[in-house]
Amino acid sequence: ACRDAGAAFIRGDVRGIFGSLFCDFGAEFDVLDVDGEEPHSCIIASVSNETTPMVTCVDDDRVELQDGQRVTFTETRGMTELNACVGGYVIKDVKAHSFKLQGVDTTDFSPYTGGGIATQIKEQKKLAFKTLAHATAEPGEFLLSDFAKFDRGPVLHLGFTALERFVKSKGGSFPTPGCPDDAAAIVAIANEINASAPADQKLEDVDPNAVVTTLAKTAKGYVSPMAAMFGGVIGQEVIKAITGKFHPLHQFFYFDSMESLPNPEVLTVEECAPEGSRYDAQIACFGKTLQRAIENKKAFLVGAGALGCEFIKNFALMGLACGEDGGEVTVTDDDVIEKSNLSRQFLFRDWNIGQAKSLCATNAARAINQNLNARSLENRVSPDTEDVFDDSFWKSLDVVVNALDNVKARLYVDSRCVYFAKPLLESGTLGTKCNTQMVVPNVTENYGASRDPPEKSAPMCTLHSFPHNIDHCLTWARSEFEGLFEKSPGEANAFLAKPQEYADAARRAGDASARENLEKVSECLLDSRCETYEQCVSWARIRFQEAFHDKIAQLTYTFPEDAVTSTGSAFWSAPKRFPTALTFATSDASHLALMRAMANLKAEVHGVARPEWSGDDAALAAAIENVHVHKFEPKSGVRIETDPKATETASLGGMDDDAIIDALLQKLETVREKFSPDYRLTAVEFEKDDDSNFHMDAICGFSNMRARNYQVQEVDKLKAKLIAGRIIPAIATTTAMATGLVCLELYKIFNDAPIEAYRNTFANLALPLFAMAEPIAPKTFKFNDMRWTLWDRWVLKGDLTVKELLGWFEAKGLTAYSVSCGQSLIYNTIFPKHKERMDKKVSDLVQTVAKLDIPEGRKHFDIVVACEDNEGEDVDVPLVSIEFR
Repeated sequence: ACRDAGAAFIRGDVRGIFGSLFCDFGAEFDVLDVDGEEPHSCIIASVSNETTPMVTCVDDDRVELQDGQRVTFTETRGMTELNACVGGYVIKDVKAHSFKLQGVDTTDFSPYTGGGIATQIKEQKKLAFKTLAHATAEPGEFLLSDFAKFDRGPVLHLGFTALERFVKSKGGSFPTPGCPDDAAAIVAIANEINASAPADQKLEDVDPNAVVTTLAKTAKGYVSPMAAMFGGVIGQEVIKAITGKFHPLHQFFYFDSMESLPNPEVLTVEECAPEGSRYDAQIACFGKTLQRAIENKKAFLVGAGALGCEFIKNFALMGLACGEDGGEVTVTDDDVIEKSNLSRQFLFRDWNIGQAKSLCATNAARAINQNLNARSLENRVSPDTEDVFDDSFWKSLDVVVNALDNVKARLYVDSRCVYFAKPLLESGTLGTKCNTQMVVPNVTENYGASRDPPEKSAPMCTLHSFPHNIDHCLTWARSEFEGLFEKSPGEANAFLAKPQEYADAARRAGDASARENLEKVSECLLDSRCETYEQCVSWARIRFQEAFHDKIAQLTYTFPEDAVTSTGSAFWSAPKRFPTALTFATSDASHLALMRAMANLKAEVHGVARPEWSGDDAALAAAIENVHVHKFEPKSGVRIETDPKATETASLGGMDDDAIIDALLQKLETVREKFSPDYRLTAVEFEKDDDSNFHMDAICGFSNMRARNYQVQEVDKLKAKLIAGRIIPAIATTTAMATGLVCLELYKIFNDAPIEAYRNTFANLALPLFAMAEPIAPKTFKFNDMRWTLWDRWVLKGDLTVKELLGWFEAKGLTAYSVSCGQSLIYNTIFPKHKERMDKKVSDLVQTVAKLDIPEGRKHFDIVVACEDNEGEDVDVPLVSIEFR
C-alpha cells in the first residue's frame, strides 16, 4: 500500500533486549545530503601547469577531501580557467596538503599567480529499495552494530522471522518469558526456515550462543532503554524519508544487548513471571531479583539538560530508585531553563522557563512514576562544592551517570569516581553523532585516560587583521561585542564602586594591562559617555567608520597589495586576503540594521531611553546623516601584529605606562565627582536566545561587515547564532539513542558483568553508523609480587610519623624519597632540614606546611609519595591515604 501511494515504509520492532528495523523508501529515492557535514574546503597555495595538475594547499589545516570527490574553484588568480568549471573536477591522490586533478590538462592554462579556494561538491545519491517481502527473502547486507557480533544480523533476521511465525501460529500470543519449551519451538521453526533457504543464505547454526533461544525467552518483555534507543533511530529515519537529508538505512538493522541480562540459569519461568506491577514487562526480561535490586540503588545524575532529561525519564520507567529500601537518585544542575531548551528537553514546558532544570526534571519524572525517590540540587559538581558532595555522599552511591556538556566537568566527576571506586556512565552528543563510554572500577580504564586533541584556535593576528573565513569574523565579532558592551562597562563599574582602591591598584601595577583597563574605563566615562539617544547613534556611526573603514585603510596603507616580506615573497599570499575599506551608506539595509543594534546597546549601557523613532529606518537614517565623521588620514610607523605566535596586541612601544595611568586617573577622578555615588553603567552580558535584545543583530552585523571587508561569504543570523553562540548541535533523536544505549549498560553494572560484556559506542545517525566495542582495561603496574591500577589506593591506618610512613614503604622494598600534599613538599631527601620532620606526625605537617584544611567529618587525608626501587629506578605507586582519625 505504501509503495502504491508513493510513501516510505518504516517498520520497527523491539522485543525484550532485541530490536529490528526495516526501511523501504521506494524504487527510487534521492538522498540530497549523504552525511550532513559542511562541504570541506581548502585554501590554494599553488597549481601546476601539467597534464595531471598538482594542487598544493596552505599548511594551516589538513586537506579533508577524499579521492573521487569533486571540487569547484573560486577566487583563483592567474589560472582563472579553473573558476569557470561549474561542474567541478574529480580529485585523486589526496595527501595531507595536496591533491591532483583528474581528467583535466592545465598545460595551456594561464599560470597560477595566487589565491583560490577549492570547495567540495556535496553530490546527491540515488537509492533503490526492495519491498519488505522481497527483502525478507533476499535481505542482502545488514547494518553492523557491534564489532564482536559480525554474524549476528543473519541470525536475528532468521530469529525474528521464526518468532513472527510462532506468534501467528499461537493466535497472536508471544512465548512465555523464560519458557524453554516455547524457546525450543521457535528454534525448531528457525531450523525449518533455514533448511528451505537458498544455499548462499543458509546458516551453519541457527542458534549460536543461544541467541534465538534468548530472543524467544525475552520476546514478551519491553524495556525503556531499548525503546528509547530504537525510538531515536526510527525517528531519524522518518526525517530522512521526509527531507532526503542524510543517508537512510538500507535496509535491515538488527540489534541486541544480550550482555545486559543476568545469567541464563537465573531467568526461569517463575523468576520472569508477572507480578501485577508496572515493571512486569521488564521483569519478563531480567527477572524479579534484578528488578528489586534496581529499585533500591543509589544513583547520581550530573546534569539535567537534554541528556539528563532523557536519563531521569528512563530511570523512572525502569524503576531505578523507586523502591522502599533506600533507593535514591540525586540530580544536580546549576542551570535554569531557557526557551531554546524546549526543542529537545521534553520534560520542560513553556511555564518552566527561568526555573531550575534539576527541580523541573525530577518533578516531571515523578509524574511518570510517583514512586521515584529523587532529590534535586542546584550545585555545580566541582572542587568548590566538596562540602555538598562530600566523602559520605560519594561512598553511598552505586552508580554515577554524567549528562554534562564540557570536558572539564567530566574530568572532575571522573576523578571523584576513580577516587571512590564508583562506576561512571559517560555519554555525549553532537548533532547526529553520539558516543558512550563505560567506566567500571577495576575493570576498565577511566574517562581521563584518553583525551581528544584540543580545538584549534586562530592566531590573534588572524582574528585582528587577517581573517579568511566566517568563523574568524564571528569570533572577532563576539570579542568586539563583549569588549564594548560587557567588559568595558564592567571595568568602569569596578572603578566607580571603589575609585581609590582601583586607582591605588592601577598605580601599583603600572603595566600595560593596568593601562588598557583604564583606557576601557576612560572610553566609557570620558570619550563615549552618552546622555541622549542621538549621541548613541553618533557613537555607533563613528565606531563603524573606525572598525570597517579607517582600520582597514590603515592596514592596506601599511601593507599595500604589492607588499613583500623580508624574504621577498608576497605579503598578501594565501591564506591572507587583501581587504577593502567599506563606505557607509544609509541606503544599505545591513548598515542601518547594525547602526540600530549598536545604538540600542549603547543606550542600554548608559541607561538612555530609546525614542519611538529608533525603530523607524527613515528617522534613524536622518539622525545618522547629522553625524560628523572625520576624514581618515593614514599614519606612518603604525605597527600591526603579523606574528601568528603573538598572543597580545601590538604594544605602543616607548610610551610611559605610569604617566598615561596617572593622566587617565586624574581625568577620571574629575569626571567621577559629577556622578552620584551610586551611578553605575549596565554591563550587557551576551544572551543569544532573546531575539528582541539586539545582541545577535549586533554580532551578525559586526561579522558580516568584517566579512565584506575581506570578501568572505556572509551569513544569516541563525548561522551566526550557531557559531558565535557556541551552540553545540543537539537533536532529540540522537539524545534518545545515546541515553538508551547508556541505560542498557546500567543493567550490566547491576549484574557485575565482566569487561567483555560492556560496550563503548560511537554512532552517527546520519550515515547511519554504529561502532560498538569492548572497553579498554586499565593499565596494570607491577613491582615484586604487588599489582595495582589507577583504581587502587593504598590506605595506611594510624596517625603516622614521617619515619613510620617511610618504614611502611621500606618494608615493601621501596624507598620513599619525596612526600607531597597538594603543591607542598612534606618531606624530601634532598633537603637536610627535612630530617627534622622524621618524628613529626604527617597529619600535622599537611595542615601546617601544606595548609590543608581537613574537615571534622573526614577521617583521612591524601598524599603523593615518590618512590624508587633498590636500583634507583622510579616506581609509580598509587595515591596514599592515611586514616589518622
